[in-house]
Amino acid sequence: MFEEVQNLWTPAHQAVENGESDELARLLDSGVDPDEICCGMALLAHAVDYEADTAIQAGREMGVTLVAILLAYGADPRIEGGRGKSPLEFADDYQHAMAERLLLRFSRSA
Repeated sequence: MFEEVQNLWTPAHQAVENGESDELARLLDSGVDPDEICCGMALLAHAVDYEADTAIQAGREMGVTLVAILLAYGADPRIEGGRGKSPLEFADDYQHAMAERLLLRFSRSA
């Protein structure tokens, strides 16, 4: 028989992984920590990773909806995102210029 695979993502990380911006905003509005870390990855870094990776795979322009929502709810752009990198370093690795500019803008105001 098939063994059931357990989902390790929290609801907020699952919303990011599914690209569900409204669900992410709803969860953050209900009190979820915007700096939540799950499986060694901060939500903000996960959002950068998701938005860049899915755009690359689809051959389309990278967006920043999830990143902007997290920053609006107070996510720290300087938090270690995972693998020893900040969200800004993830954006730089992906050459995700819009995310870089947004993260830098919020880094100055934080």
